[in-house]
Amino acid sequence: MSGSGAHAVGHGVMPADTTEDVRTRGAGVSAQVAVLPVGSFEQHGPFLPLATDTLVACAVAREIAAAYPVHLLPPVTVSCSHEHAAWPGTVSISAVTLHAVVRDIAASLRGSGVDALAVVNGHGGNYVLGNVVQESAARGERMALFPAAEDWETARERAGVRTSLLTDMHAGEIETSILLHAHPELVRPGYESADFTADDRRHLLTAGMSAYTESGVIGRPSLGSAEKGKNLLSSLAESFAGYFTLLTSGAETAR
Repeated sequence: MSGSGAHAVGHGVMPADTTEDVRTRGAGVSAQVAVLPVGSFEQHGPFLPLATDTLVACAVAREIAAAYPVHLLPPVTVSCSHEHAAWPGTVSISAVTLHAVVRDIAASLRGSGVDALAVVNGHGGNYVLGNVVQESAARGERMALFPAAEDWETARERAGVRTSLLTDMHAGEIETSILLHAHPELVRPGYESADFTADDRRHLLTAGMSAYTESGVIGRPSLGSAEKGKNLLSSLAESFAGYFTLLTSGAETAR
């Protein structure tokens, strides 16, 4: 499938669509799909920006918009980052607020004829997004959460990422690679020597990230590369095909 070109993809983190672009893309389509990137504003060590998760979610969403006829939305830039509160610059909203924001966006889209919403999550701490999708599905609404762990694992393998998903938790090989590809100007020196691992994080929800890392990094950013970032995004866009089919054809398609 192909998206609607440069207008749908836009520049940076903001879509460049006009209302006419949206109207044209939706003409004759039985079920329109919107794509909502959800990021965060939280510490990512001394070399990646606070907006890393938002930039990653937007990079994934742009790849999707370039490959599928979807309505690309601007990102939710602040979410549930409470585990990073020990570091300056981190800002959070409650899970209740994030739940309400996504539900309200989905309702507004349905009111304008966009029948389905794919939420592209860039922050692992946004657990509530899974609840939003489950509850929406139970009401008969079309919503999906992307990428799943299986999509990330496939992308990791195809891109040659050496770190496991368990080890590559935060500001590691995957995030550094995607930013080296999509926003190299925002990656500061130091990632080459910032590796730190902490695979046993069973008390993370209670103790927060600061109980496991002083730098804020858990992973191996030294292994990151722009080529890996490009291949990660390409694989994720390919994996989205199943979600697009499900959202446009109904639940029976997945059975």
